[in-house]
Amino acid sequence: MRTCVLVSGGVDSSVLAADLLARGVEVHPLYVRCGFHWERAELHWLKRLLARLARPALRPLAVMDAPMAGLLAGHWGFSGKGVPGRRSADERVYLPGRNLILFSQAGVYCGLKKLPALATAVLKANPFPDATPRFRALMGRAVSRAVGREIRILAPYARLTKKQVLSRAPGFPLELTFSCLKPRGLSHCGACNKCAERERALAAA
Repeated sequence: MRTCVLVSGGVDSSVLAADLLARGVEVHPLYVRCGFHWERAELHWLKRLLARLARPALRPLAVMDAPMAGLLAGHWGFSGKGVPGRRSADERVYLPGRNLILFSQAGVYCGLKKLPALATAVLKANPFPDATPRFRALMGRAVSRAVGREIRILAPYARLTKKQVLSRAPGFPLELTFSCLKPRGLSHCGACNKCAERERALAAA
């Protein structure tokens, strides 16, 4: 099956892409750039990771732009000020409307490329309202209607923890994944919510 995979370069979406490739799926990776200050580092590491995973079934990375700075003026995702720290609750990292933007952009991409499925690496612990099965079902119907063809939104990891996701990819090049809210150049800051989450997952793997 030909599938668009929303990739960020983080552990979850990277393992998802590799997992689907191992299962014989033709993977079309898509990165949606919204203007957040961590995206340059994410794209750097994502491109390196995809180069490592390269095979005929892995199609070239597509990058689409959906600027959100005008919608979230003053948000820490753009200003870099007040970034949720290591001990912050996961709810603090919520980016309002982001999944709506991601699925809309990816749905149009799937329609243009005639891809029947869109996969996202949402995990069991995701606490946000736009990460629920109901939301995905609604978005699937909306994008299908908009592009005139059925697009299924898949979340194969929705019942898994990060530790369980990691167990699906032994030997995976985790050093090429990246997830940080306030990068120092192309490196993890080590002080944000996402860095702490990543460290806990890797330690438990």
